[in-house]
Amino acid sequence: MVENPILTYDGKLIQNKKGGKENYPNGTIKLLYERVSVRSFQDEKVPQTLLNLILEAGLHSASAGNLQPYSIIVIKSKSKKEKLAKLCQQAFISKAPILLMFTIDMHRLERWANLECAPFTANNSFRHFWVSFQDVIICAQSICTAAESVGLGSVYIGSVLEAFSEIRELLKLPDKVFPVVLLCIGYPKTRPLPQQKLGLRMIVHNEKYKEQDDSELLKAFNKKYERIKVKIDEERLKVVEEVCNKVQGKAFASRCLELIKRKGYINPAQYYFALHYRADLMPEGNDTYLDLMEKAGFKWFKKYNPSEE
Repeated sequence: MVENPILTYDGKLIQNKKGGKENYPNGTIKLLYERVSVRSFQDEKVPQTLLNLILEAGLHSASAGNLQPYSIIVIKSKSKKEKLAKLCQQAFISKAPILLMFTIDMHRLERWANLECAPFTANNSFRHFWVSFQDVIICAQSICTAAESVGLGSVYIGSVLEAFSEIRELLKLPDKVFPVVLLCIGYPKTRPLPQQKLGLRMIVHNEKYKEQDDSELLKAFNKKYERIKVKIDEERLKVVEEVCNKVQGKAFASRCLELIKRKGYINPAQYYFALHYRADLMPEGNDTYLDLMEKAGFKWFKKYNPSEE
């Protein structure tokens, strides 16, 4: 149930703060409340006319200056799907009927500028990076919502960042075109229940940022992740100790292990930041990512020097 001081969601109905229940006010609200990530798809093709419909819906998304600085690569071939599944380290990707790779595309905009004799530095501008990344994600979410509205399921794949160079080669992306996120689409074989989310009290702030007290924050996260209690084993304890020791020292590592042993399980925060998104490994490669972007023709994070153009 989504925690919310005005409305709570019980899977089928909206419940108001007085305890009464009513139908969703419209189908869009119902769809957004019940949206889930689907990782199991039927072996059924998505008609091209339907795919075009949801893609076109995405192209009507908000875009800074209406520049639409993105391209979408539609992938249906078995070989490419299998390669992407391997590169993104998630086997189910190969079973999705359709993959959509969303990219930032400054190549097309630069060609347009050159053809119209207009100056162009968008690939070197952090401002353009900031809004173009937003535009890509806004478009992707519009397509995701459109797909859900016609009975399809979808899931985002963020691990494209583990293979930027290989993906650019696989999809023949020219300079100044860079992969951002992959979306798998198809008819769901199974559809999980919606996951628990933090509600308005924790996420939404009125007029200024409000710091919740420790007990309120812990209560909200405990409710959200009440089903996650990772079992203790020697390998996991070893990894937790290693990560904590690297990031915050031996004293912190000892305190973390003591808490795990006292509670009898690895809590959700420890799971996410010590085992899943390892706090010692996640910051590694920052310079590598910047170098990859620069090699692809982007200098968003460097001082601009016109003489180098």
